[in-house]
Amino acid sequence: MIRIERRLTDAGWLLVAVPVGSLVGAVILSSVILLATGHDPLGTWQRLLDRGFLSEGAMSATLVQATPLLLTGLAATAAFRMQTWNIGAEGQLYLGAVGASGVGIALGSQPAIVVIPAMVLAGLLFGAAWAAIPGALRAVFRTNEIITSLMLNYVAGLLITYLIFDSHSYWRELSTFTSRVFPQGKYLSPAAAWPSLQIAGIAIPFGFLLGMVAAASLWLLYRSTRFGFEARVIGDSRAAAHYAGIRTRRMIVAVMALSGAFAGLGGAAEIGDFRHVLDPRGLQQASFGYGGIVVAALARLNPFAVILVALLLGGLSNGGFSLQGADFPAGLVGTLQGLILFCALAGELLVRYRIRVQRPRSSSVRPPEVAARPA
Repeated sequence: MIRIERRLTDAGWLLVAVPVGSLVGAVILSSVILLATGHDPLGTWQRLLDRGFLSEGAMSATLVQATPLLLTGLAATAAFRMQTWNIGAEGQLYLGAVGASGVGIALGSQPAIVVIPAMVLAGLLFGAAWAAIPGALRAVFRTNEIITSLMLNYVAGLLITYLIFDSHSYWRELSTFTSRVFPQGKYLSPAAAWPSLQIAGIAIPFGFLLGMVAAASLWLLYRSTRFGFEARVIGDSRAAAHYAGIRTRRMIVAVMALSGAFAGLGGAAEIGDFRHVLDPRGLQQASFGYGGIVVAALARLNPFAVILVALLLGGLSNGGFSLQGADFPAGLVGTLQGLILFCALAGELLVRYRIRVQRPRSSSVRPPEVAARPA
């Protein structure tokens, strides 16, 4: 008989042993698949690590992939820690990109010291406003925020597609005949390009630096402020929070807006750091908002751990691009990445629960006593 029981206390050694064991399990399973498909497991893993983290320029490219994952992971962490399930970071990232690109286009003639803070603020506000919609619906009408935030992702995706492909909006380039025939967004001016920090040959994007500041701010907010205390109480028991006089409706909207602000900042970073144009197809194909949920889960809702997990997944994604070729299809790369995530999430189950195997007790039935026959 197999039973899964929740651990009453967290063993410290499990926090190290389980991630290491999960990684070893992922390597073993992936190696079996690589052997079955005719590939060298050792060479493949060496190439993946080299192209993702070790070779020249690899870490800079990894940070490009990790930046939006970091910010959407913080968005999920901010909401999930209060047991409020914001699944709409994908759409909130789109709206942050819309706001940042719009401000960047409007202020293109201004110096960078004016344009860049305005883009950051626009990304925060647009993402927060979009996330406040399911937050208000949850607070006032008690609608399920999982469904409403998820459905708004599709609305946001259709909106950015409409702005570039189906309208003559402010974001679309219409100055040339080619751009009118083949729709594309307006490119931002050089003043709207976000700077990067060069350390030991590694280019650290400005958005990643903002993400690190956001992670520290979120940790401090939940640990040392009244807002964080009330959010933790609501996460533990909303009935107890209501009895204690905490305004749960206001907190739900506020936490959802905070979560959306982080995701919107991720959209602004995509525009300012990398794309420099509102690109609906590129944003939707990347699926950074959904990846942020995985990052938050693997980090166990720890803001500082989100930074490390985002770097890990960014490196795997960056290294996976280098593996693709005629003899190594994209589907196989996705399988390897999926196995790593699956083993990591399965290992997380062992941190919180224990598996107990019990043998069924054998029931010994005593035979009925036979009445003695009279002599």
